[in-house]
Amino acid sequence: MLEPLRQGLPPVDPTAVSGSASCALPARFEAVRGARTFTRSTLSQWGLDERFDDVALVVSELVTNALRHALPEDSRRTAAEAEPPVRLHLMRWSTRLVCAVRDPSEDRPGGAFSPERTDENVDLESGRGLFLVDSYSDSWGWHPLAGRLTGKVVWALFLLQD
Repeated sequence: MLEPLRQGLPPVDPTAVSGSASCALPARFEAVRGARTFTRSTLSQWGLDERFDDVALVVSELVTNALRHALPEDSRRTAAEAEPPVRLHLMRWSTRLVCAVRDPSEDRPGGAFSPERTDENVDLESGRGLFLVDSYSDSWGWHPLAGRLTGKVVWALFLLQD
């Protein structure tokens, strides 16, 4: 999980991770509330309560996007039988926090705030969540997964005070 995440991130030493936590999220929109609760609990354990509002907003947007755009329609119907298709990962270094959401789609995040932004799609409602992610985090990006894992990870980086 960490190796591909480092691609596109500012240099981080993977051995210096001071905390990491992960949770599986079911293919239901109620999972966004669970992701926020998990984020609150994890940040509290790490002494980062003051960062909750910004981080939770970004986590909510990333999880919502994964549930709305990255899951096949039939996965919502069979969610009780299958392994949860979306995972939230939180990783902390001394000066950085990364929130990453893994989903089964290999499609790049899109909409009005996609890297392929054009005059034709600038007014689309889709993609405004990524504008919030960009506004509240210090940087964000995505990458496809490799190896036995399929799909992608969309991540957001928050710089922390020393």
